[in-house]
Amino acid sequence: MTKLAQLILLRHGQSQWNKENLFTGWVDIPLSEEGIQEAMDAGKKIADIPIDVIFVSSLIRAQMTAMIAMSVHKGGRVPVVLHTGEGKLDEWAKIHNPTAAQRTIPVIEAWELNERMYGDLQGLNKRETMDKYGEEQVHIWRRSYDTPPPNGECLADTAARAIPYFQEMIVPHLASGQNVFISAHGNSLRSIIMQLDNLSKEEVLKLELATGEPVLYSYETGAFTKESDG
Repeated sequence: MTKLAQLILLRHGQSQWNKENLFTGWVDIPLSEEGIQEAMDAGKKIADIPIDVIFVSSLIRAQMTAMIAMSVHKGGRVPVVLHTGEGKLDEWAKIHNPTAAQRTIPVIEAWELNERMYGDLQGLNKRETMDKYGEEQVHIWRRSYDTPPPNGECLADTAARAIPYFQEMIVPHLASGQNVFISAHGNSLRSIIMQLDNLSKEEVLKLELATGEPVLYSYETGAFTKESDG
């Protein structure tokens, strides 16, 4: 029988471009001062939940959020970013003290968990873009399920990479009884929650995830149950 495990989903704290109302996508922008505080506050909310493995996107705002959140965790274990297959980063990062190794939490980076790529909109001001193209058109680019912005991804494209990665690489950890913490982005996490909550294409478009607010699920015998939402 599958052991009970917990899944923590966390959208990164406010980034500097979130603050400036710019489309960010895959542009690798760090957290703002407010985002750093949001990450710290999120960490306090999950501080008592044992964590066995951490997954982050390849973007710094998600990685910063995870590390800041873990800085206030009460488990006493240290996150260690793995660099599997990355040459010297992998080869030279060996831990030769078994006691120290046991006190670490593996952190796995995955581009599949990245934010939706916004194409030609990346770096543009959202208000100015609405003024130029019209609010209806920008709303379609931002909120429709299968209409991408110019040269970018739609939510369906994001789901096509995030959901298989979740099922193939993350669920096995939960199935073995490990608690998993994912620090990622609004659209990659919406895609995963769409799968977990069996949301329709219409329902997922209404799903809003606040920055820095953990969403918790329990996992047992192949089934997910939402414990808290923000």
